[in-house]
Amino acid sequence: MIDYKNKGLTLLKKGQKGIIHAVFSRFGLILLLLAAQILILFGIFRWFEEFLPHIFGGTILFTFVMVIYLLNSRINPTAKITWLIVIMLLPVFGVLLFLYTQSDIGHRALKARVNQIITGTKESIVQSEEVMERLSQEKPGVAKLAGYMHRSGCHPVFDRTSVTYFPLGEDKFDEMLKQLEGAEHFIFMEYFIVDEGLMWGRVLEILAKKAAMGVDVRVMYDGACEFALLPHDYPKRLRALGIRCKVFAPVSPFVSTHYNYRDHRKILVIDGHTAFNGGVNLADEYINQKGKFGHWKDTAVMLKGEAVKSFTLMFLQMWGIDEKEDESAHFLTYPTLPVKDASGYVIPYGDCPLDNDKLGERVYMDILNRALKYVHIMTPYLILDGEMETALKFAAERGVEVVLLLPGIPDKAIPYALAKTHYASLLESGVKIYEYTPGFVHAKVFVSDTQEAVVGTINLDYRSLYHHFECATYLYATECIPAIEADFQKAIARSRQVTMETVHREKWTVKLTGRLMKVIAPLM
Repeated sequence: MIDYKNKGLTLLKKGQKGIIHAVFSRFGLILLLLAAQILILFGIFRWFEEFLPHIFGGTILFTFVMVIYLLNSRINPTAKITWLIVIMLLPVFGVLLFLYTQSDIGHRALKARVNQIITGTKESIVQSEEVMERLSQEKPGVAKLAGYMHRSGCHPVFDRTSVTYFPLGEDKFDEMLKQLEGAEHFIFMEYFIVDEGLMWGRVLEILAKKAAMGVDVRVMYDGACEFALLPHDYPKRLRALGIRCKVFAPVSPFVSTHYNYRDHRKILVIDGHTAFNGGVNLADEYINQKGKFGHWKDTAVMLKGEAVKSFTLMFLQMWGIDEKEDESAHFLTYPTLPVKDASGYVIPYGDCPLDNDKLGERVYMDILNRALKYVHIMTPYLILDGEMETALKFAAERGVEVVLLLPGIPDKAIPYALAKTHYASLLESGVKIYEYTPGFVHAKVFVSDTQEAVVGTINLDYRSLYHHFECATYLYATECIPAIEADFQKAIARSRQVTMETVHREKWTVKLTGRLMKVIAPLM
């Protein structure tokens, strides 16, 4: 075993996460600007009393112009309402905040580079016309969705891919270790969270061993880890073990809208023939080695076959943001070992916050709109825009059984309170809601009509649907879909059902928090 402490792979002290999140999030910026406006307005009243009529008149005119502009903009309707409230409450600084968030300050170069990479690799994986034709004959609606997904990026639909579903993080972890041990050529890992402990220690031991054997090992994690989990020089420490490492959007002293776009994806690719995807990060709570919020319910899938190419490309696209050369042509030549007897169709896909295609939300809404019998959903957060809430309600109102499974023990108070604000409206339309009694649901799963499913990283909240780099695996008619539905039913059996009575009995503090925070939910 590697002695990780002697290698210097130690953690920062805990307890910084909440403070730093408040400082660096848009919500923290709003509070800062509010405080600044109070101080400046106090100064204006004190030293410029004679000009107050002019100041008030200019402020009213300025606010009116911005309201007209917002009403005619293409911003999401729910976000429009939020910005209208912010600008009316903070006439000057609200406008400055709006201009700041819309200006692309700090991530114009990132946006240009991401678009360049996506455009340059859009034809890297050729869509099989035979597969698309067969899908069109079997399920025209799914074929239309597949066509849209492929046009939004290089996300072809594949057959000859086996999919294994893991109902818990522990199950994924056990299989992941076995697959890592068999790596011969390369290991690509991209995760939102990496935290030292049993899980990462076991994985790191294998990675270091494989790197010493000449395997190309690359690890990429989000810069949010530097806030509270890993030291700033952690990539250097991994490189000392022969592991190539990058941090997406690392912490810097400059305020930037770049901080709003996090890499929330979870991807593991081994030798081009095996890939893992799902909600499970590389930290002990995800395999229930830590009892942070009761029992941690998470899910993942393992792919073997043709569709693994898409995850290889997705990883290399993100890895290549600061690289001069595109490596995808080389790594996509590794054999994918097609599974000839695998049933169904598989579409791995990514969602980028820097384009106009809200692919993650649209895939979910398409499933809701085409469902005939049921749509069963697991999600840790429920912070909906008007479109998604309408899609959920409309599906239920036309007779589809729509069931949401949410955490019984929340990990964050404000998202928990925000989720509660949607309960009454959803219940009135016939949507059923359950809360997982044993603990926290971190899974991001849609399963419908025993035919379709999505397992990935995309939550039902603004951050996942609008602000994060995300990824998921869309499944149609694969053998694992009944197992996904069976797992959902098993979890529901351990959950409490939400009713109008329980909504009315909710603590007033939770209700008040949710209603107040809903005003600025799209900015958080």
